[in-house]
Amino acid sequence: FEISPVFAHLLALLSVAQYEHLGYPPGYPYPEQEEYTAPQLDPDTPRIQLRLAGQKRKHNEGRVEVFYNNQWGTVCDDDFNIHAAQVVCRELGYVEAVSWLPSSKYGKGEGPIWFDNVHCTGKEKTLAQCQSNGIGISDCKHSEDVGVVCSDKRIPGFKFLNTLPNHVENLDIHVEDVQIRAILSSYRKRIPVMEGYVEVKDGGKWKQICNKDWTQFNSRVICGMFGFPGERKYNPRVYKMFARRRKPTYWDYSVNCTGNEAHLSSCKLGQAVLEKSNGTCPRGLPVVVSCVPGKDFAPTLMTGFRKAFRQEQPLVRLRGGAIVGEGRVEVLKNGEWGTICDDKWNLLSATVVCRELGFGTAKEALSGGRLGQGMGPVHMNEVECSGFEKSITECSFNKEALGCSHEEDAAVRCNVPKMGFQERLRLSGGRNPYEGRVEVLVERNGSLVWGTVCSEGWRTMEAMVVCRQLGLGFASNAFQETWYWSGEVSADAVVMSGVRCSGTEMSLSHCLHHGAHLSCPKGGGRYAAGVSCSETAPDLVLNPQVVEQTTYMEDRPMFMLQCAYEENCLSSTSSEVPANTYRRLLRFSSQIHNNGQSDFRPKADKHSWVWHDCHRHYHSMEVFTIYDLFSLNGTKVAEGHKASFCLEDSECDEGIEKRYECANFGDQGITVGCWDTYRHDIDCQWVDITDLKPGDYIFQIIINPNYEVPESDYTNNFTKCRCRYDGHRVWMYSCHNGGSLSSETEQTFPGLHSNQVTHR
Repeated sequence: FEISPVFAHLLALLSVAQYEHLGYPPGYPYPEQEEYTAPQLDPDTPRIQLRLAGQKRKHNEGRVEVFYNNQWGTVCDDDFNIHAAQVVCRELGYVEAVSWLPSSKYGKGEGPIWFDNVHCTGKEKTLAQCQSNGIGISDCKHSEDVGVVCSDKRIPGFKFLNTLPNHVENLDIHVEDVQIRAILSSYRKRIPVMEGYVEVKDGGKWKQICNKDWTQFNSRVICGMFGFPGERKYNPRVYKMFARRRKPTYWDYSVNCTGNEAHLSSCKLGQAVLEKSNGTCPRGLPVVVSCVPGKDFAPTLMTGFRKAFRQEQPLVRLRGGAIVGEGRVEVLKNGEWGTICDDKWNLLSATVVCRELGFGTAKEALSGGRLGQGMGPVHMNEVECSGFEKSITECSFNKEALGCSHEEDAAVRCNVPKMGFQERLRLSGGRNPYEGRVEVLVERNGSLVWGTVCSEGWRTMEAMVVCRQLGLGFASNAFQETWYWSGEVSADAVVMSGVRCSGTEMSLSHCLHHGAHLSCPKGGGRYAAGVSCSETAPDLVLNPQVVEQTTYMEDRPMFMLQCAYEENCLSSTSSEVPANTYRRLLRFSSQIHNNGQSDFRPKADKHSWVWHDCHRHYHSMEVFTIYDLFSLNGTKVAEGHKASFCLEDSECDEGIEKRYECANFGDQGITVGCWDTYRHDIDCQWVDITDLKPGDYIFQIIINPNYEVPESDYTNNFTKCRCRYDGHRVWMYSCHNGGSLSSETEQTFPGLHSNQVTHR
């Protein structure tokens, strides 16, 4: 994927930090920065080193372990507080502590419990300066080992200080930052950077690593950190030539990774290779890595970078995530997709999933249904991986998922390559960073200019792509007028029109649009497209078993269907028959769950809700569900009608309170963990099959068909069943939600395969 020199240069100016990898600046090696001042310790302060260990779910968290007197030990949770956590995190080079966890939440450690009853003010330079019972004096057990969660931001200018030079092999790596810097001109113009020097930032300066003890395992970890599933060989001759021309600045230490680490900070520090060589790398060169991109990021001659979020994955997929490379983990077993229980879920197992899907290592292993709850079976429990498996299905696991519910669904956030998409889009004029007029960066006449997007046809799917591209989560609203957001006047002109997205693209530029042939009758300015984003979204899923269990047939006289007739709930032939005739109705109940992370609320404001005299309540959505009946060749045979409902919480999971009800002009919606049941005996909860001939059919329900309300996953918004009608009775069987079966099984069901292609 080649970019023009003008585009590359201007992008670099716009975001130096993001685009340092485009090449060495004129001031190479690097401009001087303010030195990190090392803490001055009294001679009687014990010399210790810290690390974060245990069953981690992020690299910047873990059990606090202390190296002292030639041995690693732990810290007791008695009297430990956020001030002590702050000291630990800053000693490790993180800006601050986020939280701390007692009672061996990261597993029980081994060895001595070096600190107990720790009292810190938060200002100490090392944990050894905090008041305690005295080092090694404790009445605790390892079931009381304390852990901390640090922010993922590093202290600017942080410099690793080894106070125990004779025990380097026992220490973890702590540096300010890591990068792959493209060296060869052919790679400097490419995004993402896949090959170049490995550099660490230590003491505010970027330094290369001597390749004397470098291994393939180290390269595997580095590539994983930058979003690549694997590493490959490269041509060393050209790098030898470059190293002769520009003298490298080497870091003092080597690196020792086992290859299954998710982050360099989990690797061991190698021997100090430069102490005897005056800052040179004897008979060696700077470390170079060459990484293999996953299929979604691999450049091709015809299409540039392929779009991510492919609908089908062989054995594993991610669902419910806001951005590429994150989501609830689902595995395919016996033709049915199911979830993984979070017992023992950690970074090792999460990294296997990420690499399998063509991403890098895992940034985070999430538990507790954090990215929404799945439906169907829980296929795996207590997963344990070595980190080198090709698939999560190769890891050992407990086939019994007794006691596991979807409240414990495991999820991942993976490292993905930096594509620079965020720098080509911005929100302008909003009250906060999560909203505003959409402005895009395009090349015009050899220079880069900001401009607006035509709002004609601008909907939820387009807004979803914008929020994903900016890393702001999900769309909460798509706006076709933005006069109340005064964006940059210089960016008023429309530079993009006719945008149509499927909702899964990584960048707005990947969506269909008019290109250079703009067409926007209303123009930009007040009619420019806008969005508001949210970190969470609802996810509506219908319970297919309830449909199967409640289906029956009723013959009902026309004079009892006046309300339904006014609501257009009958087929068109009903208008041509007398009042004393009967209509044959296929009745069923629908139970719609909100399995997402935020409440499902109607888009329309309360003042615009429509009062329905027949039903004696307000309808907050014009179209909430569609019911259809298809022949086996996919032809619609019974007219599907558009059903609008009053949305409320009928029932909720244990411990969750109902928030929405229809009575007395109440607020409408469906709370997370609750469901709205439309019973088979209420008006319009049917399909009119009066004119249907006996035979086998496919019955289909679609929820939120027009994407009026943003959701984290639209692929599960439809349910399909096989339906048999013999002229006297009706059966519904093999009901399932969209995406719950393998693609081979799904293909035996004609009709729609995904809600995301229904109405585009």
